[in-house]
Amino acid sequence: MNPTPQPQSGTVTPTTHKSVIDRGAGRVDINKRKIINGEGADVVQLWPIKHKFAWEAYNVGNANHWLPTEISMQLDIEQWRAQNVLTADERHAFRTVLGFFTTADSIAANNLVLAFYKHITSPEARLYLLRQAYEEAVHTHAYQYMVESLGLDGTEIFNMYREVDAIYDKDEFILSFNQGIFDPHFKTGTFENDQKFLENMCVFSLILEGIFFYSSFAVMFGFQRQGKLVGSAEQIQYIMRDESNHMNFGIDMINTIKQEQPELWTLAFVERITALVKKAVELEYKFAVEVFPKGIFGLNADGFKQYIEHIADRRLARVGIDQVYGSANPFPWMSEAVDLSKEKNFFETRVTEYKTGGTLDW
Repeated sequence: MNPTPQPQSGTVTPTTHKSVIDRGAGRVDINKRKIINGEGADVVQLWPIKHKFAWEAYNVGNANHWLPTEISMQLDIEQWRAQNVLTADERHAFRTVLGFFTTADSIAANNLVLAFYKHITSPEARLYLLRQAYEEAVHTHAYQYMVESLGLDGTEIFNMYREVDAIYDKDEFILSFNQGIFDPHFKTGTFENDQKFLENMCVFSLILEGIFFYSSFAVMFGFQRQGKLVGSAEQIQYIMRDESNHMNFGIDMINTIKQEQPELWTLAFVERITALVKKAVELEYKFAVEVFPKGIFGLNADGFKQYIEHIADRRLARVGIDQVYGSANPFPWMSEAVDLSKEKNFFETRVTEYKTGGTLDW
């Protein structure tokens, strides 16, 4: 009888373990795929695609690829150094908006990577989330590029969320809704947790990306209309195009969850989301007062408040919630520059020309 072979020194003895992949589960049933609580998320088995909006968003993102260093900042540098081009109020507004942007994109990236991705079970949605996370990194790169090009105090800009109450309050508002789903023990699968996750998605997509970002975009287009800081404004155009895609993707996920798990969309939940949007409008108005203490190039805090209300109503309507304010858009030019009409592409610089993998269809 041959003795049982003994492992040689330095080798690892194979051990029996339970596979994390169910080999007997058969092929993924597309009808069992869901945004959350679906099947087939153990590996990114992309085909068959159920959530086509996510695949389309991924392709649009690839077609919109850009890098901030492709954009010249020479004119911006000359204008920032000149004594008679930008007023003190305009410089204050630019720095304040940039200070908000630097933190907001970091919050967005953390929410995607540390919270959303692990709970989303749609492979095609996960694929786009990876693309979106990369784009958030590009946006942070763009802000650093502006800071470095203009010779701004980077510590002041990137630390502004700690020092300016109007920025801190917006950031704190968003982060307060992340705490639950950032908990390592948090899991979807119960009514309470699924509704908590859906609430986070609404705050993230409707408020952070749909209200807080958009009003700051409008400030930058005010500079562009005056022929000021056009290199920085062009980068914001690229960023806005990305963020518009992010927001639309998030809203599509919210509406899909409503279809897949309609029990979550209760009257009480709708009332809560409406109340949160109203609170966000108050915070954004406070921010507008910080940006426009006196008003610049035709913009002031009162007119901006009406614009914020107009935007908030549009975001609520996208998820089937009644409007709150009924405010008309006081700045029609913002509608063209910011809202990205699907009938026409309003970008007139390289944003129109720079496509690497497809044709934009607004």
